[in-house]
Amino acid sequence: MHAAAHVRTGFDIAPASDHSILVTLGAEISPEIHTRVRKFCELLARNLHDAVMNVHPAYASVLVTFEPRMADLEEIGAYLDALLERIEEVELPPARLIEVPVCYGGEFGPDLEEIARRSNITPEELIRLHSSSEYTVYFLGFAPGFAYLVGVDPRIVAPRLEKPRPEIPAGSVGIAGAQTGIYPLPTPGSLRLIGRTPLRIFDPKRTKPSLLTFGDRVRFFPVSPEEFEIQCRQSE
Repeated sequence: MHAAAHVRTGFDIAPASDHSILVTLGAEISPEIHTRVRKFCELLARNLHDAVMNVHPAYASVLVTFEPRMADLEEIGAYLDALLERIEEVELPPARLIEVPVCYGGEFGPDLEEIARRSNITPEELIRLHSSSEYTVYFLGFAPGFAYLVGVDPRIVAPRLEKPRPEIPAGSVGIAGAQTGIYPLPTPGSLRLIGRTPLRIFDPKRTKPSLLTFGDRVRFFPVSPEEFEIQCRQSE
């Protein structure tokens, strides 16, 4: 197949394997590129090829995997190329706003004070800055239901831990670079932890296991340890 069908317009289509194609829609992490990714995924959903098995959006690209016994790279490449021609026609539905309660600091946020010191602000100011921003789910990955949330205030950007923790409790909220995230399950991780939510971010028993999905908007709001415990009991 043609390896770079849309270079002149900033798009690129290239084989990733004998049964997958990577569609690159930009070269940076930005709201504009994220909107392109959402539009392309919307086109794929509305015009799904029988051979397509999975669609994996990322910051600036979409990986499309397909059944090679039903179609080859040339056919799927041409199909994707035709969809790219229509990307500006797409009108996206309004993004959902998900509000997430967080108990900040203490045992739930062991890195909060360290980030505040690095940022030369008080822990209270860090909580205010983190909870006053609106974040966008750019994609899900790493673990089931783990959302990559972009929109961290530049004043509280912090590097990942040099040595990942071997297990982080489900619901833990952390910062790494300009991203924030919520651990949906107990997993290892290197985000700097600032709090924890009582919400079940991922529950395989639900019809839609992941609370957050691609394109959602997210806002955090502080709750007390007492409110945290009450909401935990309510979610059991």
